[in-house]
Amino acid sequence: MKIASRVLVLAAVLALPTTVLAQTEASANHRALAAGYKALTVCSALHTARAAGAERTVASVEANELVGIYPELQSLVGAMKVEMAGDLVTVAWDQAAPPRVATWTDGRGCVIEPMGYVRDSAPERASLARRASAPDMPTARPKGNARALEAAVARAFDQGFGAGTNTTGVVVMQGGKRVAERYAPDFGPNTPQRTWSVAKSLAGTVIGAAVQRGELDVKAPAAIANWNRPGDPRAAITVDALMRMSSGLTSDTAGNRTDALYFGGTAADEQAPGWPLLAPVGTVYRYANNDTLLAVMAAASTFEAHPPAELFDALGMTHTWAETDWRGNYILSSQVWTTARDLARFGQLYLQDGVWEGERLLPQGWRDYVTAPAGPQPPTGDFGYGATFWLLNRSEGVPADTFAAFGNRGQYVVIVPSRQVVIVRRGEDPAGKPFDVAAFARSVLESLD
Repeated sequence: MKIASRVLVLAAVLALPTTVLAQTEASANHRALAAGYKALTVCSALHTARAAGAERTVASVEANELVGIYPELQSLVGAMKVEMAGDLVTVAWDQAAPPRVATWTDGRGCVIEPMGYVRDSAPERASLARRASAPDMPTARPKGNARALEAAVARAFDQGFGAGTNTTGVVVMQGGKRVAERYAPDFGPNTPQRTWSVAKSLAGTVIGAAVQRGELDVKAPAAIANWNRPGDPRAAITVDALMRMSSGLTSDTAGNRTDALYFGGTAADEQAPGWPLLAPVGTVYRYANNDTLLAVMAAASTFEAHPPAELFDALGMTHTWAETDWRGNYILSSQVWTTARDLARFGQLYLQDGVWEGERLLPQGWRDYVTAPAGPQPPTGDFGYGATFWLLNRSEGVPADTFAAFGNRGQYVVIVPSRQVVIVRRGEDPAGKPFDVAAFARSVLESLD
């Protein structure tokens, strides 16, 4: 664009009423976020599938992961074109601005680069050595009514537990053995999907491993550098309070949406620590992404020697990638890509009270800790909350000791210690089309002895 033309455009913008300017800025922000959403989703879906020995296409991602997303981004995402070159995925969003870029690094997953990123300007990211694929977990016929179990799983794929839902995978474990498994077209046992907030329960498990090693005390104040100043009341917030969503910090929206971090290219250490206190620590439940991000930041000093991948690999979750922001902070509130089988292993760890292949990976009694409703509870809804896990202690027909990891778009890992059962359901449910996980769990459990 010539200089004279730019001057005319600038003059026209300056002449716009304030409300129009706000709309213009919001539109630009939405376009940039939409491009980041698409670049990161395509990057993670395609590259993790390739690394896991599966195959995805952009068309498949557009038909599953990129349908039914946030309404303000949906139409924008659909119209944006993806460009791929080696480990980079780019999506253009404005003729006058650089495209949004997502970058893959072996063993680490994808990173959404900051807005305005120019290639080779980011810090170097070394590949992370990972364990080779683990032996598959054993399979068996279910103890119970095999036909009833098959019917329950089929209903999940036929929208029997929620109209308009899109089930992509189901795995059922009983007594440490896989007794049911099914996938939708384009998905399979080696196809990773984003966990969304199932990552919060993975974060609680990574924290538990640090406690077991003696490197972290969840009852101690969270080590957040931004709060380490005299007179800052946030210095009293414990890791436990963060894990229980009872920090008392302000949250601007339900769930404390963190779009600028997830898709915009800001960093967790910029996004999470800046919220002021709104209530005394430990007195109010408020589901917030930032609480989990802060709990993970409190454990960050342990990650150089013991990255999350170390724990995942020890469990045989070798098709699991914990992704970071561009500065290297783990986004364990949402951004983990993994398979249904790997999540079944994660659930099995809790059935075994933190012991895997004879080695204690989590403290004795950690399962009791994460499932204790010791903090303030959600004021509404069908589920209680422990420490990074949801509690199905209010669900009719489901054992009272049942707990679960929940994630956006229908990600569920249901763990039933009294029945030695793990139920994994993966989905790409559109916004506003919820999957009834309690009814599904009840149906599965009714089929098993």
